[in-house]
Amino acid sequence: MAGSHDIAYAPIKVDRATVAALCANLVGIGLARFGYTPLIPALIAANWFSPSQSVYLGAANLVGYLAGALGARLLAARTGSVVALRAAMVLTAASLVACAFRFGFAWFFLWRFVSGCTGGVLMALAAPIVLAALPVARRGIAGGVIFTGVGLGIAASGTFVPLLMQWGLVETWLGLAAIAAGLTALTWTGWPASVSGARRLARTVQRRPKMLQALYLEYALNAVGLVPHMVFLVDFVARGLGWGLRTGGLYWIIFGAGAVVGPLLAGHVGDRIGFRTALRLAFLIQMLAVVVPLVTISGPLIALSSLVVGAFVPGILAIMIGRTRELVPHDPSGQAAAWSCCTTAFAVGQAIAGYGFSYVFARTQGDHAILFGLGAIALFLALVIDFTAASTLSERDRSIR
Repeated sequence: MAGSHDIAYAPIKVDRATVAALCANLVGIGLARFGYTPLIPALIAANWFSPSQSVYLGAANLVGYLAGALGARLLAARTGSVVALRAAMVLTAASLVACAFRFGFAWFFLWRFVSGCTGGVLMALAAPIVLAALPVARRGIAGGVIFTGVGLGIAASGTFVPLLMQWGLVETWLGLAAIAAGLTALTWTGWPASVSGARRLARTVQRRPKMLQALYLEYALNAVGLVPHMVFLVDFVARGLGWGLRTGGLYWIIFGAGAVVGPLLAGHVGDRIGFRTALRLAFLIQMLAVVVPLVTISGPLIALSSLVVGAFVPGILAIMIGRTRELVPHDPSGQAAAWSCCTTAFAVGQAIAGYGFSYVFARTQGDHAILFGLGAIALFLALVIDFTAASTLSERDRSIR
């Protein structure tokens, strides 16, 4: 995001490229990843998979996301960014179709991994390509709109999955695939005609000030803190608290409602108070929200926790992209490279937490509380690192912190 002097009063104007990037995040992250979360209790109840297998399948998507984020820049350099984006959206829809066939754990693991890869490619490439093609004064609000796609996908999955489940699991997977395919077709010609900026992204070597290095670690820890809600929330409500799948789906809709407004709100706050301060507030608020299920089973408070964490799942993206622009000013290609590194760092944190938490979940016979506790600790460490890194900067580095 640009500084507040660039976009504080920019009007909301959404063009086809911005809509295409929004849909890319909706399909690759909102549907393909978060559409799985409300399905976990149903997959267990229908004996498709055991509880531990179900969470390992969720982790497969997170590991795939890491692979996609790492390979996105190379793929864009070889095929062209628009081709890479279109192919990723097509493969995402195909992965959802494949999950409609009950061919065993290995089959599902493969396609959950593929959907993670495509999600990583879409997250790494879509926003930088579109923002680079927009005037500076419109990049801030456009970034917020783009990342709203994640929230819309979460809300859509929370709404449509319970409805589709009335017909069955096969129909649910095919329904999600149909939505993904429709959005892919809708955005096919919406990408920017010129992708020279995206090709420069693949070749950029980013200089990394100390604060930027710390930012990558903080972002990875933030990813760890979000995983308990992202992967286990519905199962926690439905089975852990014994409130049932329908109630679990309701809390997922609340989570999605937060995700819809999160990016625009986070971007606006960052513009007003600066993204460094906004980031620290985000760490603190997320930590408090993640710890709620540890201290209470109050329905309203858990709903508030779901809403707040849901808001930050895409909201932290808007804050982080704004923070990279603060740390790498007046260098669009450097900013894009920094964002690519941030995406990779987030993917690393997700992958480690996805498998680590799945292992803990299996070894503790489904103890959700320890997962929320570990998530809160990760967010606390991110906050400490940010303050520590700022206090140890040299005078030269302080000018860009």
